[in-house]
Amino acid sequence: MAVPRLLRAAAPRLYSSVPAPAPAAARPRAVDDKLLSEPLSHPDFFNVKELFSLKDLFDARVHLGHKKGCRHRFMEPYIFGCRLDQDIIDLDQTMQHLQLALNFTAHIAYRKGIILFISRKRQFCHLVESTARECGEYAHTRYWQGGLLTNAHIQFGPGVRLPDLLIFLSSLNNVFEPHVAIRDAAKMNIPTVGVVDTNCNPCLITYPIPGNDDSPAAMELYCKLFRMTIIRAKDKRRQSEVFNELRSKAEGN
Repeated sequence: MAVPRLLRAAAPRLYSSVPAPAPAAARPRAVDDKLLSEPLSHPDFFNVKELFSLKDLFDARVHLGHKKGCRHRFMEPYIFGCRLDQDIIDLDQTMQHLQLALNFTAHIAYRKGIILFISRKRQFCHLVESTARECGEYAHTRYWQGGLLTNAHIQFGPGVRLPDLLIFLSSLNNVFEPHVAIRDAAKMNIPTVGVVDTNCNPCLITYPIPGNDDSPAAMELYCKLFRMTIIRAKDKRRQSEVFNELRSKAEGN
């Protein structure tokens, strides 16, 4: 049974059962606890609100949904109205949900979690893979083999580490049905972030983002925002570690 191709931009850690090497110098536990707890005390520690505006969403055509006949009933609360039989998504709600999703993604990246980008649309495969490579994470843009998450300990052996977050830039597969990974992630209690168009079901996605998932401009905006958020969170973690290390050395002297 063939294993789907994964884009690996950093060290092979996603499906590796080899134990991680011990750190060169262990930091005090109090320092590590402070590194992890400090971002939780701020509502927007990484300042993701400044990354985009309502005009950016409008210019990228994020508000354009599908035809009224394709509307999913669970997406009705996110629809502003209908014009010429085309649903219009409420961008005010999109802004709120996108900020929550980016903030949660930043916290996962700050805690050195594994993030997996998923998309089944062929025209955006290269864009999604490039985004994952640039921010040092992973992407899966091919056919999703059933059991990759729910049966991972058998397919890849014991000790396998699953992703800490799945980002769906398109929550449908090629046959206009919900992506299988959404159901598998819900079974394994893995949080998910997903762009949901007016013909999608947002129920099983932890942080749904109502918006257009077909426009190239919208997809480029999503990828740019997630890339900037992850890189910002990782830089923040490195700065905090260096600052605490220098301060501990100064206190020791």
